[in-house]
Amino acid sequence: MTDDKTRQKAIEAAADIYGVDEIATRLKDQKLTVIGEMDVVAVTKKLRKLGKVEIVSVGPAKEPEKKEEKKEEKKEEKK
Repeated sequence: MTDDKTRQKAIEAAADIYGVDEIATRLKDQKLTVIGEMDVVAVTKKLRKLGKVEIVSVGPAKEPEKKEEKKEEKKEEKK
């Protein structure tokens, strides 16, 4: 992804795949982040048509930290 045109084609290709929830790009690092429950092979096949593809990691999306810890601390302070 060297320019905006290639970036847009990559986003459109990834968006066509079933199970994609979120897509983010970083032209500086030439990275495309695809989040969701989809077939990794299908994503790779689609993106290979546009250029070189390298899969960095596969796994569940990182969940934000829960606020339960903060609530527990507040309860202890009140006692």
